Amino acid sequence: MFHAAPSPHGDRRTPPPPGKQRDAFFDNAKYLAIVLVAMGHSWEPLKGDSRVLEGLYQVVYAFHMPAFIIISGFFSRSFDMRPDRLRRLITGVVVPYVLFETAYSLFNRYAGDTPDQEISLLDPWYLTWFLIALFVWRLTTPVWKLIRYPLPVALVIAALASVSPEIGDDLDLQRVLQFLPFFVLGLRMQAEHFQWVRRRWVRIASVPVFAAAVVAGWWAVPRMDTAWFYHRDSAQELGAPWWTGPVMTLALFGCSLLLTACFFAWVPRRHLWCTALGAGTLYGYLLHGFVIKGADSLGLFDPAWLHAPLGEVFVTVLAAAAVTLLCTAPVRRVFRFATEPTMAWAFRPDAAQAARERERAEPSRARGEDSREKVSA
Repeated sequence: MFHAAPSPHGDRRTPPPPGKQRDAFFDNAKYLAIVLVAMGHSWEPLKGDSRVLEGLYQVVYAFHMPAFIIISGFFSRSFDMRPDRLRRLITGVVVPYVLFETAYSLFNRYAGDTPDQEISLLDPWYLTWFLIALFVWRLTTPVWKLIRYPLPVALVIAALASVSPEIGDDLDLQRVLQFLPFFVLGLRMQAEHFQWVRRRWVRIASVPVFAAAVVAGWWAVPRMDTAWFYHRDSAQELGAPWWTGPVMTLALFGCSLLLTACFFAWVPRRHLWCTALGAGTLYGYLLHGFVIKGADSLGLFDPAWLHAPLGEVFVTVLAAAAVTLLCTAPVRRVFRFATEPTMAWAFRPDAAQAARERERAEPSRARGEDSREKVSA
């Protein structure tokens, strides 16, 4: 969800240095993925009445978070324990997690349907799990860069998690571990890998693949528990034999990768009206939950006409428009204090960072002095 600096579905606090532009492909991909997240959440109160919508929901959930996580891993490749990167991890991930987990818990207590909702930073509620997962994944990045076969190891860990109900709900570790292979895959990817899926034949082939996925989703609705796509429970907790966990881990990983590749194949590479919004997907992700849960609490999903096909389309368009608005610059300015605080007061000065900035500034000063000398000459 996040861009080159280690800060999630996110945005940079400072403009890129001269000559270093944001990649429109990744911003477009993040924007489209956050729209799919909001659409999926808006379908939850409606999908019980429609097998078609439930099937579409399964297809979207098969790849929208894997796509986000792969991008997050790709832009975490440079992460190490350098002080400036640890500071960005704290201000861009940990602090937003604490603030939004608290805010969502209070929201659910007073505006939701759980008056006894407790504030517990160990038990992420609704969508805040992604922030704690990203924190854990980034901290372990040096390990995945060190070992020889990181992806197979990550898949083994995910498979073991899927048969370990004793892991419990603390920090949503089931999701942290079961989604781990997608992050590790992103860490191992290079820019050219994203180019491969842009080939014409891949784009053409992705159309029947998605069509087949929709049909398969419709077929699977009465036969498969949608909770498998959440990756938050073990096989035993879903009422399945233990051996189903590793089988489903590998099967869903393969299906998710296939659909994610098809998604990336159709993401535009050029700058569009929505490209700039890709820098604000952290805001759209963290804020749209209040809109969806608030509408549900107010009974706005209850009218019967919303459960008909035209009503479902209306809700889908409205959710896409709402999350688009939440990614815009004015919203980002208002909520920057919570999503990307600078917090300079909380950290000791970093002598190494100051030295790096001086080194970068010296060539610029030298070029400026050379220019003045030429003008004088």
